[in-house]
Amino acid sequence: MNHFPNKNYFTMPNEIFSLGLNASEIAVYAYLRCLESRSTYQCWPSYTTIGNAIGRAKNTVMRYVDALAEKGLIYTEPTSVLMRSGIKKNGNLRYTLRPIHEAVELFHDRQMAAVERAAERQQIQRKLSAMDMLPGA
Repeated sequence: MNHFPNKNYFTMPNEIFSLGLNASEIAVYAYLRCLESRSTYQCWPSYTTIGNAIGRAKNTVMRYVDALAEKGLIYTEPTSVLMRSGIKKNGNLRYTLRPIHEAVELFHDRQMAAVERAAERQQIQRKLSAMDMLPGA
């Protein structure tokens, strides 16, 4: 028996909850997943449309979209629209949802780099402390 006869649903990767996203970033990502074409992984909602769907202002949505792009979950491209008058105007962004494993890999790489930087700082601090202990320092 098919529990979803009209296919009015979408899936979310479990890994989304291990990437340190806040609830609003997850809401924007979920809305984009809901709208994406299953064959191209793309959609074109406006910031206002996303904001109306998740209960956030346009400027706030812009920040969340930037955060999702920076975290490797989505790729955005500007589009343009040709008006009847012949004038070219900016269109909505084209969102491409990237494979989740790429975002997870990027997240882990960044965490590892942060750990390595912290270890280097500790090592330098120990060396500086040891120098302070030298006679005549």
